[in-house]
Amino acid sequence: MGTDRKTGQRDYYRFAFQLALLLLFFGKQALAQIRYSVPEEVKEGTVVGNVAKDLGLDITSLIDRRFRVVSGSKDAIFDVHQNNGVLYVHKHIDREELCQGSGACLMELKILVENPLEIHYVIVEITDVNDHSPSFPKREQTFEIGEQTLPGKRFQLHTARDPDAGVNSIRTYTLTSNEHFEVDIRQSDEDKIPFLVLKKSLDREQKDKHTLLVTAVDGGKPPRSGTLNVSIVVLDINDNRPIFNQEIYQISIQENVPLGTSIFRLNATDPDEGTNGEVEYSLGKTLRQKIYDIFELDKLTGEIRIKGVVDYEENDVYKLDVEASDTATSPLTGECRVIIKILDVNDNPPQVEVTSLTNTVSEDSKPGTVISLLSVIDKDSGVNGKIISTITSDVPFELKPSYKENIYSVVTKGFLDREEVSHYEITIKATDCGEPPLSTFKTLNIQISDVNDNSPHFEQNPLQFYLTENNVAGASIFSVSATDKDVNDNAAISYHIVREGNQNDIMSFLNINSDNGHITALKSFDFETLKTFQFQVVATDSGTPSLSNNVTVNVFILDQNDNAPVILYPVSSNGSAEGVEEIPRNVNAGHLVTKVRAYDADIGYNGWLLFSLQEVTDHSLFGLDRYTGQIRTLRSFTETDEAEHKLVILVKDNGNVSLSATATVIVKVVEPKEAFAASDVKSATKVDEEDNVTFYLMITLGSVSVLFLISIIVLIAMQCSKTTDYTSKYLQETNYDGTLCHSIQYRSGDKRYMLVGPRMSIGSTIVPGSHANTLVLPDRRRTSEEVRA
Repeated sequence: MGTDRKTGQRDYYRFAFQLALLLLFFGKQALAQIRYSVPEEVKEGTVVGNVAKDLGLDITSLIDRRFRVVSGSKDAIFDVHQNNGVLYVHKHIDREELCQGSGACLMELKILVENPLEIHYVIVEITDVNDHSPSFPKREQTFEIGEQTLPGKRFQLHTARDPDAGVNSIRTYTLTSNEHFEVDIRQSDEDKIPFLVLKKSLDREQKDKHTLLVTAVDGGKPPRSGTLNVSIVVLDINDNRPIFNQEIYQISIQENVPLGTSIFRLNATDPDEGTNGEVEYSLGKTLRQKIYDIFELDKLTGEIRIKGVVDYEENDVYKLDVEASDTATSPLTGECRVIIKILDVNDNPPQVEVTSLTNTVSEDSKPGTVISLLSVIDKDSGVNGKIISTITSDVPFELKPSYKENIYSVVTKGFLDREEVSHYEITIKATDCGEPPLSTFKTLNIQISDVNDNSPHFEQNPLQFYLTENNVAGASIFSVSATDKDVNDNAAISYHIVREGNQNDIMSFLNINSDNGHITALKSFDFETLKTFQFQVVATDSGTPSLSNNVTVNVFILDQNDNAPVILYPVSSNGSAEGVEEIPRNVNAGHLVTKVRAYDADIGYNGWLLFSLQEVTDHSLFGLDRYTGQIRTLRSFTETDEAEHKLVILVKDNGNVSLSATATVIVKVVEPKEAFAASDVKSATKVDEEDNVTFYLMITLGSVSVLFLISIIVLIAMQCSKTTDYTSKYLQETNYDGTLCHSIQYRSGDKRYMLVGPRMSIGSTIVPGSHANTLVLPDRRRTSEEVRA
């Protein structure tokens, strides 16, 4: 221990410079660091060194300054005496518990004194003593070594462990003396690993078991050791390997063989006896993983069975390397190869792959236009892989084979018309030639795109419209509509009127909405002025280029009761409908007094005039024919009858809302002589009045005749320009019988119409739903129409 103390003093001088630096930085808190050394396993109370003296502390003040060791744990290994400043062992020291490994085992102690406060660090090195013997993990170790093992073969022994460090750790291994084995040591880091080395061949017949003792010795003084019992069992020589009756086997199986099916049995023989002659079979270790997934080999019987799906299309041949091994301790093996050929069956339907497809085909595509490319494959081989492809649906498309087998193009074989069929489903059937044949269907959806190949179409040409006169100017009077079988812009129709002639033409008063075909009249039409007119409407689509079509529109103006009757006679000089008639008193009953003449510009019922006595002096004396307007005496005059009578005649038409006019006739009854004289006096005046009446009648009849001629000319022009079933012909009848009457007849299709005046033809019938003054007449022109046809 004195030596240790001197060592501590030397350490003190060696660290003097370091202590000075510590004092410079830490002041009075850390003044010195001292290093001591003490071996493990010393008794408790063993003095390590006088710390107070080595630190230069006053021993008498140690108690007052509370001189002590500051330890982080309750059971401190070292402590100090406050009365003399000695550092001593307070608790048992075991280096192997405190420090692991062979490096230096150091403990740093904090020595604390107060007033002033100082901390001193003391390093205590625990030195190792040889207090542990080497030990093996197991007490015995057995090796089975065949007698055929060659010299130089190494067998690893259990490695001994020694917790001591340094020179006290394991230094060497020794082996009991023998002629067959020796021990060899391999250094690995800090461990020494022993190997048993065969230096001479074994002979089981001489000795079948060897017992050896391996000793591990450490480097302590005195040295310690541990032992291991080693038993060597000598095994018999397996000098015959299993042999197959042939090196290569070839078999054939069909694909899709059920799982678990045995397809072949191998057999290998070994002339050895016992375990050396028992044979086990196994597949080679270097085969592809797929072989292990499909085939399995019974290790005892050598039977090859199916354990996975056998697919010819995936692989048509498999090569299995098989090993036969005996069950000896040192087994010997024999090898052979099994070649398994897979036979194809028709288990794969053809596959149709669309390599290119045009989903939309224009309807103006020419025959032979390619719309799709197809490739047809069948994984089967031979006849099972031969494919016949056809189009099963009735479509204007066909398959054309390519120069390469099973490559086809789908082409048009005729003209397409989107308006007839806008979408096709082309079903392609691919069938192989296997037995039974397998088929696959593939459907191509083809949309036919539109081109502008259809012009607008009117359902009826010409069109006939009946328009009541006095229509509201600016309002829609009727509409035309056309259809187009195309779609989108190709079917977007706009309308316009063909305008020919100058601005005074009737077309200038018509306007058409280009979007919907509604026709608007910019003026109000008058039947008495215009009874019919014709124009053309053109419908044009929005395609490129655009297509158009026109329709002839025939418009018939229908009469309204918008004209009141006009009194033609009697008419006074001032223009009023008044007249004076003188008749002899001696006239008999039925004498014609006069005849009221009237005219209505309307036709049919609207122009059919009826006469009635609105006011009369004596109802028993005069009578009025309601149809002719004739005023006749109903009886002879008597002496008591007044000499002057006033008759007010109401003339009205037969319209729904009838219009009327009145005429006043003054009848003067005179003696016969006065009547003759008066007649001579009035003859000149009456001639003038009759001339005026005749003049008005001529004007009226002339206007009607002009209108009739214009209508005839228009109808003839229509007949020459249009060859249609429509014909119209105006016929004028003047059945003037006290009233100016007229009728207009025309034909449309199979029906003959007549617009009549006051007199209706016998046998005429009114068509339900027709205009009130329109009659349908029996067809008397069939013979003439047949001749014309």
